[in-house]
Formats: sequence, structure tokens, C-alpha cells
Amino acid sequence: MPESSHDRSAIEISVQTQYLPDQSDPANKRFAFSYTIGIENHGKESVKLLSRNWLITDDNNKVEEVSGPGVVGLQPMIHPGQKFVYSSGAVLTTQFGTMQGSYEMLKPDGSRFDAPIPAFLLSRPHSVH
Repeated sequence: MPESSHDRSAIEISVQTQYLPDQSDPANKRFAFSYTIGIENHGKESVKLLSRNWLITDDNNKVEEVSGPGVVGLQPMIHPGQKFVYSSGAVLTTQFGTMQGSYEMLKPDGSRFDAPIPAFLLSRPHSVH
């Protein structure tokens, strides 16, 4: 069954990021970040988050692809009008980077669609890019 743009547009993804100085070691090119993702279902059907696919790009244009089942060990069911929120993290070798990707979602009829995660910036505060 072909996916429709309605499927993707029914899922709204929001992101908040934070630099973690306590877990970072700039002298050794270790820059740690946390991110909190909100996945809100504006559709008429429940959806289950099956998997994630991330492209993490550092400031040297080195790309790391991370994919796997669920998020933080969960494959949540997100009902209409509900929002699922989780936090995770990433470590870069540069003080700037971006993340983007998609979540594979399952609808009640067994069809699947990808909900895109818009690119967001990981950035050490008070630094010039």
C-alpha cells in the first residue's frame, strides 16, 4: 500500500538540544550533547514507532548512520492527540554537528510510513561556527 503525505504530516516532531560540559572533554575532541524529542500524533489513527534511522554529521562532514528498533529501548504506541517524549544523547569529535533522520511507523492496517525528523543543530554554546 503506498504511503500518503497525510501519514507523515500527521506526526509532528519537536527537538530540544543541550551541550553537556560535564561529559565533554574538548582537549580530547569529545563533545557530548543530549536531545529531547517529542513525537506528537495529530492523525486519526494510533501509530507504533518501530525503528529509528539517524544521520549524525560532525563539523568535518563525517557522517555516522545509526539505526535500530525503537527509541531508548521502547517501541511506543502513540494514540491520536498523544505526545511521546524521550531523551537521548550523542557524542561528536567536533563542537558542532547536525542530526536528522526518520522514524518508521506502523499503522493499525499493517502499513508503514516514515516520519521525517528535520535536521537540528548540536552546538557548543558561546562558540562561533
